[in-house]
Amino acid sequence: MESSGTTAVQWESLPWEHDPTQPLSRSRRAQISADYDAAVPASIAGLVPAVDAATLAAADDARAEISRFDAELSSMLPGTELAPLAAVLLRTESASSSQIEHVTAGARALAMAEIDLARPGSNAELVAANVDAMTRAVDLAEEITPTSILAVHEALMRTEPLAHPGHFRTEQVWIGGTTVSPHGASYVAPHHSRVADAMDDLRLFVARTDVPLLVQCAVAHAQLETIHPFSDGNGRVGRALVHAMLQHAGATTRATVPVSAGLLGDTEGYFSALTAYRRGEASPIVARFAEATFAAIGNGRTLAADLVEIHDGWMSAISARRTAAIWRALPLLLRQPAITSAILQRELELSQPAADAVIARLRDAGILTKASGRQRYVAWVAPQVTSALDAFAARARRA
Repeated sequence: MESSGTTAVQWESLPWEHDPTQPLSRSRRAQISADYDAAVPASIAGLVPAVDAATLAAADDARAEISRFDAELSSMLPGTELAPLAAVLLRTESASSSQIEHVTAGARALAMAEIDLARPGSNAELVAANVDAMTRAVDLAEEITPTSILAVHEALMRTEPLAHPGHFRTEQVWIGGTTVSPHGASYVAPHHSRVADAMDDLRLFVARTDVPLLVQCAVAHAQLETIHPFSDGNGRVGRALVHAMLQHAGATTRATVPVSAGLLGDTEGYFSALTAYRRGEASPIVARFAEATFAAIGNGRTLAADLVEIHDGWMSAISARRTAAIWRALPLLLRQPAITSAILQRELELSQPAADAVIARLRDAGILTKASGRQRYVAWVAPQVTSALDAFAARARRA
């Protein structure tokens, strides 16, 4: 099945039909010719990625570091569930992935969006959708197919009907240039008639077990970006694919490594590596993923340590019998730093009076503060947690 091959795209000339009702200047009209060139993605189903030895070694080290970090989390909150840290890391990865696309939201706003208290159409709501998409990707890791990738896109773009959530595009798309035509664009994606076959080719590459894992993840991600199967959301779906692959291969079992947070520190390098991939150079995108992995894990370790310290501080600030419900609320607040009484009732199986009493105790201890919301019921936020998440985001941008 394997072939040496290349990741370089070819090009085909296609006719462009300009909308005559679209008003254009004379200079712009002169730039639009009858034809344009669209990419034809390379087949990678049997590709042996050409990656230099130094980059292969870095990728192998990064793969080992991912598993090491994943294992570390199991001992970071002794006596509690691991789930809070895993959920926080998934949220931070989703937020960082959105930031690469210039969709940003503070931790407090995102926490409110996750309990449906964000302004409709806000960035926080969009990032919350990305959290859902990332969760869907990890849940679907057992079977990575075009169908499961469509499910991730549907979760991501659920509030964006013009992006046709859960469907491959049915029109030509391009990056850069103008919205009028693909002429002058920095990259013109394959014609939409090629998307289905190209995604099936990608499925075959993802299913292989003879490619080093991080190399495989980086190449699969770059190939999806090259295919550009959606009218919007390609980058975020492509980064979610990486996490599904890591989970599927067993590299991660507990945590979502915030790779996008590592990429966020050098987005120019990331986009340049994608361009190099389309020229047939696989090493730059693999190197960028390896670098991003180390940066992300370092930042993730700091965040996890901050959250453990916050949790320990809360434990010291509370005096209650060991069976009291308030102890079970603390890990929940790490995972979900904005809550309502209804959420406590559901998550901890409490009556309304019992949930209200827990919130009162947490408020009196300085753990929760009241937050405004659109609904009649009151929302509460754990400011120490949202501050730690914002600090994580700030470190990622400075990396």
